[in-house]
Amino acid sequence: MDFFLDIDEQQMRREREKARELRKQGWWKSRVANGICHYCQRTFPPKELTLDHIVPVTRGGRSTKGNCVPACKECNNQKKDLLPLEWQAYLDRLKKT
Repeated sequence: MDFFLDIDEQQMRREREKARELRKQGWWKSRVANGICHYCQRTFPPKELTLDHIVPVTRGGRSTKGNCVPACKECNNQKKDLLPLEWQAYLDRLKKT
């Protein structure tokens, strides 16, 4: 059973704005300067890393330092709105095939 909160559009806009502000801060710039994707641990040029919410905003996550990590576009696109446990289950299924 999937768990989605009823997040209104105004709240989504607020969280996206907070994420834009977080990207401007020094702690974020130093995180992406390392060039490492949080999920696959591969190295990328910093400009190729995106901000991903570990717990997606659509699932109740917030745009906070503790919930935002650098992710490569491939991982971010694959993860979509999955929660950490769902993402791990997806990765485990990939390993079995």
